[in-house]
Amino acid sequence: MPSRSAERSSMLLIRLSAMGDVIHTLPAATSLKKSFPDRKLAWVISPLWMPLLENNPYVDEIIPFDRARFGSLQNFWDRIRQTQAEWAFDFQGLMQSALIGRIGRPEALFGFDKSVAREPLASMLYTHRVPVKGPHRVERNVQLAEAAGARELTYEAWIPPGRAEGNLPAGPFVLTSPFAGWVGKEWPIEFYEELAQRLQSIGLELVASVPENRAKELAHLKDVRVYTSTLRGLIDATRRAAAVIGVDSGPLHLAAALNKPGVALFGPTDPLRTGPFGGSMGVLRANDVETTYKRHRRIHSSMKLISVEAVLHALLGSLAKASASPATNDAVAAPHT
Repeated sequence: MPSRSAERSSMLLIRLSAMGDVIHTLPAATSLKKSFPDRKLAWVISPLWMPLLENNPYVDEIIPFDRARFGSLQNFWDRIRQTQAEWAFDFQGLMQSALIGRIGRPEALFGFDKSVAREPLASMLYTHRVPVKGPHRVERNVQLAEAAGARELTYEAWIPPGRAEGNLPAGPFVLTSPFAGWVGKEWPIEFYEELAQRLQSIGLELVASVPENRAKELAHLKDVRVYTSTLRGLIDATRRAAAVIGVDSGPLHLAAALNKPGVALFGPTDPLRTGPFGGSMGVLRANDVETTYKRHRRIHSSMKLISVEAVLHALLGSLAKASASPATNDAVAAPHT
């Protein structure tokens, strides 16, 4: 651990995006703040994802970074330098995020070793290159905090309460977010209609949370309630849901952080690396599937192999498990098991 400066007592955390990645970084932020409670922790993040950090007791300052607004960059640089961070942590692993860390002029800049960083050249800018092990990104992020001497380690993710928005069912419902960052990770849309009908027969309504500009894509599904909201509304809806069915995307990781029962549907991406963390949700993936992070423009063939019957069976099993041992607190994620 580097020596502490008498004039500096703050930490700069850099994780700009996206939703799931920000959620996967929350335990590392908590670990740092719990280990060094007398240090200020400032988090640099894209404005779109700032609601994930609202009122977080482990984050002292939120610094928005919007590279599209050139007029705000000078103010951003000023705020970064005003933190006078002794330590900075780049959880993004990109040249852009590493440069942000450098601009903060910390005495130590921690980042992933080139074997792990998304852009290996970024590791050249770090003063401390950490060769973390996996498999999950949550575990890797906590190890980066540990490299700075953090000893109060936790896998818990503090999630804000959100805000009630839109028209949600009065009765129990299952929440799903069918769209992902790229199409290859998605489950065929037509499968959701059959799933909704099966859920109705056992007293559950299927609610699909989608961006407002994509709601029309689900208009033909007669038995699926389409829900649009802001990120705060999604957090609230996830808390209210009886269970969640998700693909490899941010809303799934939000549900896992809230200890929601449910099912994760995986195809080309590796659930050991980016699956739901915490053990509250089951995972369905076809056998002998190739692992690839190529951004397919069509639904990957492996996603079509996950049947509605298998999803329903796994969902009922997850609900039964949750009923037998209810979570004590849905504001944090349980330790990895």
